[in-house]
Amino acid sequence: MNFLSHLFLSGESEGLIIGNFIADSVKGQSFNIFSSEIQKGILLHRKIDTYTDSHPIVEESKQRLREKYKKYSSVIVDIYYDHFLASNWNDYSNESLDQYTKNIYSIIENHKHSFPLKSQEFTKYMLKHNILTAYAHLEGIDKVLQGMSKRASFISNMEHAIQDLKEHYPLFEKEFKQFFPELQFFVNTQINI
Repeated sequence: MNFLSHLFLSGESEGLIIGNFIADSVKGQSFNIFSSEIQKGILLHRKIDTYTDSHPIVEESKQRLREKYKKYSSVIVDIYYDHFLASNWNDYSNESLDQYTKNIYSIIENHKHSFPLKSQEFTKYMLKHNILTAYAHLEGIDKVLQGMSKRASFISNMEHAIQDLKEHYPLFEKEFKQFFPELQFFVNTQINI
């Protein structure tokens, strides 16, 4: 899952939200420098990633892209799934996507001084381009994929991935809608442990 999903799955706990947001910038055991609630968010992010990466429905989505995008198929599916969360937002939340993102941006702004450098840099980009709301539109997803393609270490072809989303849109959306409630259930069990 990508940023919107991770943030949404964190619920209302600021610590979980922050930990889940910065987790990709925190390597190994270095999460111990953060508060216990942020640590829980970092560990929750890792559990979400492990669960998602090993789920058979997600594997179907990745398999459709693997020949063309190789190892980047996972990244692309994460972005597609964030699009489906954003574009079907009212199915998952009583709060509007605009209001939700304003609240999240406020939390992130209040804590950004304590983020790892990589997360601080992404925060600037995310706020400038209103990425979380942009996920709801194909143009926003295309912009994200274009940007990721430019930052990839190797040739990724991600700049073309919007075409695959358009071509197989109903199928990817169906897979997301089957998978996401299972992920929500899994996350709820992890938060309540």
